[in-house]
This record gives sequence, C-alpha cells and structure tokens, in this order.
Amino acid sequence: MEENMKFATVEDTVEYRLFLIPDKPGDPEEHREILQKYIERIMTQFAPMLVPYIWQNQPFNLKYKPGKGDVPAHIFGMTKFGDNIEDEWFIVYIVKQITKEFPELVARIEDNDGEFLLIEAADFLPKWLDPDNSANRVFFHQGELCIIPAPKKSGTVSWLPTTPPTISQALSIISTHPEKILASESVRAAVNRRIRGYPEKIKASLHQAHCFLPAGIAAVLKQCPRLVAAGVQAFYLRDPIDLRACRIFKTFLPETRIMTSVTFTKCLYAQLVQQRFVPDRRSGYKLPPPCHPQYRAHELGMKLAHGFEILCSKCSPHFSDSKSLVTTSPLWAGFLESLKKNDYFKGLMEGSVQYQERLEMAKNYFQLSVNRPESSHAMSPGEEILTLLQTIPFDIEELKKEEAYLPPEDDERWLDLSPDQLDQLLQEAAGKKEPEPISKGQEENYDLTQVSESMKAFISKVSTHKGAELPREPSEAPITFDADSFLNYFDKILGSKSHESDSDDLDEEDSECLDSDDDVDLETQEAGEEASVKGTLDDLKSYMAQMDQELAHTSIAKSFTTQKQMEPLSQTTNDNPEEEDSGTGGSVMTPVDVDLNLVSNILESYSSQAGLAGPASNLLQSMGVQLPDNADHRPTSKPTKD
Repeated sequence: MEENMKFATVEDTVEYRLFLIPDKPGDPEEHREILQKYIERIMTQFAPMLVPYIWQNQPFNLKYKPGKGDVPAHIFGMTKFGDNIEDEWFIVYIVKQITKEFPELVARIEDNDGEFLLIEAADFLPKWLDPDNSANRVFFHQGELCIIPAPKKSGTVSWLPTTPPTISQALSIISTHPEKILASESVRAAVNRRIRGYPEKIKASLHQAHCFLPAGIAAVLKQCPRLVAAGVQAFYLRDPIDLRACRIFKTFLPETRIMTSVTFTKCLYAQLVQQRFVPDRRSGYKLPPPCHPQYRAHELGMKLAHGFEILCSKCSPHFSDSKSLVTTSPLWAGFLESLKKNDYFKGLMEGSVQYQERLEMAKNYFQLSVNRPESSHAMSPGEEILTLLQTIPFDIEELKKEEAYLPPEDDERWLDLSPDQLDQLLQEAAGKKEPEPISKGQEENYDLTQVSESMKAFISKVSTHKGAELPREPSEAPITFDADSFLNYFDKILGSKSHESDSDDLDEEDSECLDSDDDVDLETQEAGEEASVKGTLDDLKSYMAQMDQELAHTSIAKSFTTQKQMEPLSQTTNDNPEEEDSGTGGSVMTPVDVDLNLVSNILESYSSQAGLAGPASNLLQSMGVQLPDNADHRPTSKPTKD
C-alpha cells in the first residue's frame, strides 16, 4: 500500500518585471491604462506559443503593479516552475522576445537564486562583478542582455553611480546610454545557448502516450490539455489524507475507462512513470499483469485518474458562465485575428473537430490571461475540471470508436540515458562543447608534462572561501617558489620558542609569559631569539634525518619512482653495491621524481575509472586537460620518462 508520507513541494519561482522607458512621471491612472494596454498586446501577440504550452505548476502571467519607493509602476509576473527548469528558460525566451518586439520596454528577471542569468554566464563575467554589487544591473533591452557597469574609480564616469543603482537610476542609464551597457558577446552567448531552439523546442519537450482513462478525463484533456499537469502533480504530491478520496471513486468511475492519447511534458511523464503505486482494492482500479502489452497504458491511466479524483475531492462543485461571455468581450475579435495571423490553427478547416478543440483552448487561455479582471477569483484546477464536465458534451461510445485511430506513442528511450548521453547532456547544459577525439598520431605524441604543469598551476593559484580558479592553460600560471619567504615564514612559526620549548610540557600560556618578561634586555633577547631559531632549524633537520633513516628500512621507498631509477643502466651498474645495503647509501637518499609519480598516480586513477566519470577525469577536464583513451588493456604500469 501507499507509504505514509507526503512528498515535499518544490516552490522554485521566477519573477519578471517590465518597465516603460523613458519613464515620464504623470497621472498614475493614465500610466496604469498604458501598462494595461501593453499587457493585452503582449498576451495577444504571444498567444500562439502560450496557449498550447503545458506548464509544470503555473503559467506565464502579467499584471499591473503600482510604484513603490524608487521602483516605478511596472508590469509584473511570477511563475512557480517547480521541477521543470525548462519552464523558467522558456519564460526567459518570452521576456527577451517581448523587449525585442516592444523596444520601449525594459525587462528584469530573477529567481530564488537571485541573478540566475549571471550564474549561467559565471565563466565569462568581468572580475569586478559579484553577488554583492550585482543588484539592479542586469536587464533585457531591445532583445539583448545588458549589464550596467561600475566605474573603476569614484567619479570617473559621471553617469555611473559608484554603488549599485536603484531601478530608477538603471532605467535612466538604459534610456540615455543603451550602446554602452551591452553585455559582452561571451556572456550573451552563454545565456542565448540556454534558450536556443525556441519556440520549436517546445514540441521536443512533449511526450505523447496512450492512457486507459475514464471518459470524463479524456474529454477534459481534449478541451484543456494543460490540466494534465495539475493531475500529475496531485498524484505526485499525494498524502494518506488525499488517498481517502480514492478508496471509492465518485467522479471518475473505473468502468467508464477508454483508451486515449495524452500529451505530457517529459518532466510530467517521468514523474508519473517513475513512482510505484498500488491502488486500493475498493477503488475498482485493477491492473493487468506486467507482461500485458497495454500494461503501461493501464498503469498511467490509473495514476492519472487518482490525481484527477484528488483534485475534484478538494472543492465543492462550482459552475461558471464566464466562457459564454468570452466572445462578447471587445478584445476577443483582435485576439482571434492575432491567432489566425500567427498560424495558431495550423491550416485546419473552420468548424472541424480539431479546429473547435483549438478554439476552445484559445477561449480558455483568453479568459484566464487576457480578459480576467484582477479582482476576479481564479478557479482551482478541481473547479475547472468539474465545470468542464458539466459544460462539455461527450459520448463514451464515440470516444471508444476513436481508439482505432489513436496516434502512435512517442519513444521513451530518453528515460534510460547511457552514461555517455548523460555526460553530453550535462556538458550542453553547462555550455561546454564535447571535446574532439584524439587521433592515434596525437596519442603517440601526447605530452604528459601538461598534466604535471596543470596540477602545479592549480596548486599555485590563490584560493579563498569562494574557491580556486582552475588554470585553463599552463602558460597562464607560471610556477614560482620563493625559498627565502618560505623559510622566513617557517621561522616565524617555530622561532618564537626556545630550544627547550620543543617539548609538549610548555603550553601556549607559558610561552606568552616568557615573551612578556620586562626584565630581559632587548639586545640579549634578540640574540636569544637568533640562537633559538638556529637551534630549532637544527633540530628540524635532525628529526628529518632520523625519519629518513627509519623509512630506509621499510618498503615505502619502493612505491615511489626515484630519479636514480630513471638513469641509464650503464650508470647504475657502476655504483657501489655496498651503498644499497648500508642503510645510508645513495639509492635510499636519491630524490623522488615528483612529476613522474604525480603523473603515474593520476594515470592509474584515470585507468581504473574505465571510461566513467571520476576524480581524475573530473579534475583534469576542469583544467582543460584531455587524456587519450587507454587502448592497452594490459595491467597498468608506471610510465617511462623520455
């Protein structure tokens, strides 16, 4: 049976604002009327894209928002996109296009993470731009992304404020200096990459599947396909209290089920498919065995029926005659003409069944998004479903006849991505191109010093609490090591204590007391400190020598490649063999080849990943280093030095 828990609701939201420039103060009511007309024009012009779109949680919407403080009156919208991040990027595309079609409008958009457009283009942002000074700097103007710069020095640019601008200041700058605030080409390309392909991309995000559904749900989804999202969400976020309404179905009886085709978004389809659920025996919903050819259709229909039943159980029957008033609105004629002009009806014959279905969808959208007064109460999905059930005539027998003419289901292999396909998708989402394969000739001439140089460059980078910058080219980060500075720093750490203070008996408080003795002469104290530093360094060298002596009698040295091992054989044969047994001889004290050991260990780690993602490949790829595939399936051996 169903688990006794409720799934967490994701409330990811995106907010978008449209400002009119130049913003001339005037009569507030007149300004309000102007912005209201823009809302009507926008929702009408973009209706062909917005009408058939299936939103995860909330649709794109616009309303008038009065001015407050430094923020003038503007057009405001907010959408909860939940699990489907593509809804957010589709809104970015719509907002960008609005500013292109209406050049006098400037748009600003942000979500729960703040300036998510800057996050998308983080690899290409100027050094001065960070979360602390990015407020009110990012806008869309005339279809292009704009970033208001900050002056390098106070007062150097008269029209730029030294602190993050207010909205009013930003609008003034955009109005007077539009050519100087355009974001760099790389930043704009990073954002455009995420919205590339719209509006054609909308169709690619859909998935069509057969579902064995109650006839009432099939009729509702024909009239209003977007309600599939509410049904899936109700099932996906169900709890034991919701399921009480599904013990015995009152609205969608199982004996009325028919086979029909339902259009989902891929996100909604995945949510519905991936959850395991066993219906209550009292519900009347029974599934055929998993080997049945239509098992998936029965399972999907059962789950969707539970979602719709939950929606209807949460409201009392509510009927409305609002749709009959749609065609009487003075805006309807212009709205319908815009739909025809933008090929919304796809050449369908007026009066045909398919034409009427799209017309009803358009009326529904018009009533919710264009003609709805701000003071009117928006119906819940359950109320919409109950209203449609009472107003839509449908014949179960006619719907059963349509079963023979259902369109084929879409391939669902996208649900089971291979590791390579998943990596490719992640790279595309991150804006990275797939690396070109390395030819055999390049493999033979591959220079492994690039690996060690990149690692050294990475270690030499200065890191902060925000992270470290990864070197893209070894030449960008020259390796420098100041031995004197290192020893001086070491002296400061160890030189504050005397020779005797090396033991654990002297704690920090005792040291502070010794250092604060007022009776010690300054010159004597300095001489004592020099002696202390010398003694400490001598002790340190002695300790290191003792450690080397102890390690010489272990097998640890065999795990490292030393410089002597890489010398020609003729040189090693001339060495005195007694030195190897002496415990203090040359082979024990021969320096370790750090570079060779580093590369060997990384190659061994890379090989053990067997082509999958892992620490070695992730680190090297982040540095821009691509290793060739290991075509040799023999046991991994340490590389030889050229």
